[in-house]
Amino acid sequence: MSTVETADLRATTRSVYVTFIFLGVAMASFAARIPQIRDQLGLTPSELGLVLLAIAAGSITSLPLAGHLVHRFGSRAMVGTMAVVLGGALAAVAIGYTSGVVAVVIALYIYGFATGAWDVAMNVQAAVVERHLGRSIMSRFHAGYSIGTVAGAVAGAGAVKIGLSVTVHVVIACVLVTAAVVPAVRWFMRDESSQDVFSPDGGKGGALAAWREPRTLLIGLFVLAFALTEGAGIDWISIALIDDYGTEASTGTLGFALFLAAMTVGRWYGPNLLDRYGRVPVLRTLAVTGLAGLLIFVFGPSAPVAFAGAMLWGLGASLGFPVGMSAAADEPGKAPARVGVVASIGYCAFLGGPPLIGFLGDHFTVSRGLLAVAMLLVLSIALTPALRAPR
Repeated sequence: MSTVETADLRATTRSVYVTFIFLGVAMASFAARIPQIRDQLGLTPSELGLVLLAIAAGSITSLPLAGHLVHRFGSRAMVGTMAVVLGGALAAVAIGYTSGVVAVVIALYIYGFATGAWDVAMNVQAAVVERHLGRSIMSRFHAGYSIGTVAGAVAGAGAVKIGLSVTVHVVIACVLVTAAVVPAVRWFMRDESSQDVFSPDGGKGGALAAWREPRTLLIGLFVLAFALTEGAGIDWISIALIDDYGTEASTGTLGFALFLAAMTVGRWYGPNLLDRYGRVPVLRTLAVTGLAGLLIFVFGPSAPVAFAGAMLWGLGASLGFPVGMSAAADEPGKAPARVGVVASIGYCAFLGGPPLIGFLGDHFTVSRGLLAVAMLLVLSIALTPALRAPR
């Protein structure tokens, strides 16, 4: 590889990190203010779950189209455009949440649509970089996402502590996200795999064919289990700490930040473990770790114990989604279609998770409702062999 090519690859790697980081900032900036939005709208846990369902509905709408859109326009255009759409949607939530739930639901649907398309496009570009580098780096890109979520969550806790309004806080975050991502994507490389997705060999049914591949579907189910594990923590840890453990709002948000920090550590150091031990044993160990942390969080006798559980929960959830994306992209020519399928299945967790846990929270507690996640973590242990790279 020439010096110019090396410089270009480094620039692309940095730009991909930026897109992951600021998607995390956007998500956490909104998630950190969910308790205040919930209180303003006067929602019960089940009603809040249904409102959050709008995000998943938007993502599920965009994900089946994402592979086609990346092929048609390229990941550079997709990420840049979706950053603008996402920023506008979250700003609309922050401005309109005092007007009623309908405006929030519409804006969250658009936010979910943009998130899903952005997610697939940046993972396709990350897979291109990973192949050029020749080593397992996907989880470090997702560590960038987690770094963004930690930064957003800590900033959110500070905003709550000083009494900064939801509107001012989230709008500032949206402006920063758009201003950082749109210039960064100009360094993206050509999506080398996109030329093959609709080639005569694969036909225009390439995306549909991926839905009939047993390995792709099993990877999707595995990602679904970890996506629910991750998403449940993001949506409900602060609520559970506030409602069930009686902490202050800012303390609940710090618990959410601790969960995200543990995920960041797992994703940053994960590549070394993956290269040394392989995907299957590492993911099995993390699934057990996440399950233990979740049970400690639910049944802990005090808030400090729950914080320890949140840390283990976040560490256990750290690598499932990124390694699943990397496994789906093992064969470059079919990467966009397979990543789209796996992401679509995984995002079903965000479709069913919020209303399920919200419903259980109404009838028991939010903490007890989180036990539904434990069953899928057990299932994920049996699904890990699907992550082995094809020979």
